[in-house]
Amino acid sequence: MTEKKYYLKSGYTVFNVLKPAIKGILRINVTGQDNIPLGEGCILASNHKSHLDPLVLNTASTRPVLFLAKQELFKPPILGWFVKNAGAIPVNRDGRDIKSLKAAFQALKDKQCIGIFPEGRRMPPDKFGKPQSGVGLLASRTGVPVVPVLIMGTEKVLPKDSKFPKLFKYDINIMFGKPLVFSKEDDYREVSEIIMEKIKTLKEVNHG
Repeated sequence: MTEKKYYLKSGYTVFNVLKPAIKGILRINVTGQDNIPLGEGCILASNHKSHLDPLVLNTASTRPVLFLAKQELFKPPILGWFVKNAGAIPVNRDGRDIKSLKAAFQALKDKQCIGIFPEGRRMPPDKFGKPQSGVGLLASRTGVPVVPVLIMGTEKVLPKDSKFPKLFKYDINIMFGKPLVFSKEDDYREVSEIIMEKIKTLKEVNHG
């Protein structure tokens, strides 16, 4: 399956050229990029602090990242076009969305890289939320590598109640941990908890 099914390749080419500028403007520092698997399906599982997180994660990644995004983002004409062509997978947050899970399964089978925020919502500074079961289900049923990711600083650059980013004032640090692999024999709920714990551990490694 070609990338064209998932994201606008020409758009990502332009985005790739802009990455250095975005890193500079947002003061993004990246460690552990080599932990991102290439040439196979994988999951980047990250904590969630700000609306900036998807942009930061995609900027720091060595490959395009497809995100599971709430379906409301697909409705506005301009924003919806960008979200769709960036390869986002629509999710209905009112309940268990079988359709989005199937789409994510297929994308991983097609060797795509999927970004997931296990907490399911933005968390307050210095807080971690309880993970939802979706990431564990995908990880255990597909067996693809899961890279725990820690993002710090986006909540300062773009706080939850702010409409405009505070540029050139704070650093954003993003760490990619060692890949984890699970199997169908693993309980998907426990897998979600393990992944979240690994994300927390990255903060300890970074000395908080």
